[in-house]
Amino acid sequence: MQHPSVEQGQRIPRHVAIVMDGNGRWAKRRFMPRIFGHKHGVDALVRTVQACADRGIEYLTVFAFSSENWKRPTDEVSGLMSLVLVAVSKYLTKLEKEGVRIRIIGDRAAVSERVRAAWQQAENATAHNTRITLSVAFNYGGRWDILQACQRALALGLRPEELDEVRLSQLMAMGHAPDPDLFIRTGGEVRISNFLLWQVAYSELVFSDCLWPEFGEAQLDAALRDYASRERRFGGVPDAQPQALRA
Repeated sequence: MQHPSVEQGQRIPRHVAIVMDGNGRWAKRRFMPRIFGHKHGVDALVRTVQACADRGIEYLTVFAFSSENWKRPTDEVSGLMSLVLVAVSKYLTKLEKEGVRIRIIGDRAAVSERVRAAWQQAENATAHNTRITLSVAFNYGGRWDILQACQRALALGLRPEELDEVRLSQLMAMGHAPDPDLFIRTGGEVRISNFLLWQVAYSELVFSDCLWPEFGEAQLDAALRDYASRERRFGGVPDAQPQALRA
């Protein structure tokens, strides 16, 4: 059934990517520590997953922790790692029952065994779900992704003539999903910030002043209407997406 907020015939993106920015500033305005904002950011993420699924979006990919975030204060980084464990404990059963498949993308080597185990639990518990795939980018960077894909190609012994855009895309962390149709960044910043650099080559970009903990259905629907109003162009040709970028 079509969601009431989606107009008849409205074009809905198959894949939405979001940079969830503004948690710290949201907390600061309330004279609270930054981790307070991150906790409310998890709640906003769960709401957004449900809203995307309700609107027929098949893939949602979010930037939770970048490879540059290790430079943040130690207590904030430690709090974010603990928040992973809390989020899995609090929300995994709910997301599993709602048909959400969870995928973690990023370099897992730098995180603790407890965090890696929680991720594995989330992926295993939801592997059978098909309603929507939630990919969480944690300790992820777009440049790292391209580099690790090239390293994998070398490890596989691929010859130069065997490596093209399609094959390299398959070797990247997002090889399980089509490229994002819509890229949203909250928090008022107008940057991609090393997120899905390869994959967003032809994505429609929407930047919102809304701080992430306040992001809800109204903000999502506004972004979807903006997306639907645009004529997508791939290399100057309307709606002619290159084969290499199709899933």
